[in-house]
Amino acid sequence: MKYVETEGLRLPAIAVGCMGFANAEKQQLRTFIAKAMEGGMNFFDHADIYGRGACETAFAEAVKDLGIAREDMILQSKCGIIPKTMFDFSEKHILEAVEGSLERLNTDYLDCLLLHRPDELMQPEEVAAAFDKLYTSGKVRHFGVSNMHPYQIELLKTAVGQQIYADQLQFSPAHAGMISCNIEANMETEGGISRDGYILNYCRLKNIIVQAWSPFRYGFFAGVFLNDEKFVKLNDVLAEIGQKYGVEKSAVVAAWILRHPAKTQVITGTVNPSHLAEIAAGADVTLTREEWYRIYLAAGHILP
Repeated sequence: MKYVETEGLRLPAIAVGCMGFANAEKQQLRTFIAKAMEGGMNFFDHADIYGRGACETAFAEAVKDLGIAREDMILQSKCGIIPKTMFDFSEKHILEAVEGSLERLNTDYLDCLLLHRPDELMQPEEVAAAFDKLYTSGKVRHFGVSNMHPYQIELLKTAVGQQIYADQLQFSPAHAGMISCNIEANMETEGGISRDGYILNYCRLKNIIVQAWSPFRYGFFAGVFLNDEKFVKLNDVLAEIGQKYGVEKSAVVAAWILRHPAKTQVITGTVNPSHLAEIAAGADVTLTREEWYRIYLAAGHILP
């Protein structure tokens, strides 16, 4: 397993996304978590809104049944979304959300807490007050954000003293605007438009880990590009390269994401142990430069 290191953290490059845990059968979930741990994937990405909290509860029950020690896991959760209503980064909501996650996860602390998408009404001082209380009490050890661009992070840092260790961003060959805006710089093209303030470069400059969510999707939850007839060329190239390395197409996608020089984790979304193992194989594949660009072009992007 490949690892990513920053701020005293050593994280597996393949992280387990827990969004679907509430829908899994109990035995299936126990088997899945056990296999993840055996494969070195001990980083579990939660959010208070996943299953309205049921995913965290299901995870805690499975971990208890398996007898996994807390110190052997890295637990991350996210807060700030009030589903279909608003975002809330107030001190009160952050503190209450963390208490809820700690209770559901049956733990005394979170290794990592992310702010879940941007809150336009965010007051950095309120976030800082919440982070300080959580950090000094030992309830949260590291802090990050999701789907934020550089100036949103810089605004947050005017009050927040803790290092922002990660930004969770949608990233895949079919959702690669963070890359196309760099490659198509100084061009009057669609891909040359930056919609995120050149966040990928910013993360590299600031030593922030990019956590790639929906690595097999395109658009805003429009669908999965693997085996999709809209992406025939991309799937053909993924299959060809996968055959060379003896891995599945999903592993090649993971390898493509991890090949970028930014510090990156791939956040999976499966609850199938076999699928997780197939994806994880990508952490052991290092694509050539030519292969990386072939995949990029096959996804529909251009080179000047």
